[in-house]
Amino acid sequence: MSVLPEALEHLVRGIVDSPDDVNVTAKNNRRGETLEVRVHPDDLGRVIGRQGRTARALRTVVSALEGGDDVRVDVVDTDRRR
Repeated sequence: MSVLPEALEHLVRGIVDSPDDVNVTAKNNRRGETLEVRVHPDDLGRVIGRQGRTARALRTVVSALEGGDDVRVDVVDTDRRR
């Protein structure tokens, strides 16, 4: 089992205001492993960051931890009431 979901969850919990609402799920598909990050809707902007910088940084750290294998990190918008 990969330690990536736990490591990513730890990183995201340090960024958000509602750490208890952070959930990281690993899914395997044809394109490799995908880590889905779900946070409280009010924290979505914090995780994505300005122009996606925070999300990009999280992806960079996860790629470095994985050792170059393809791992996707998706920040899932759980507030779809728009």
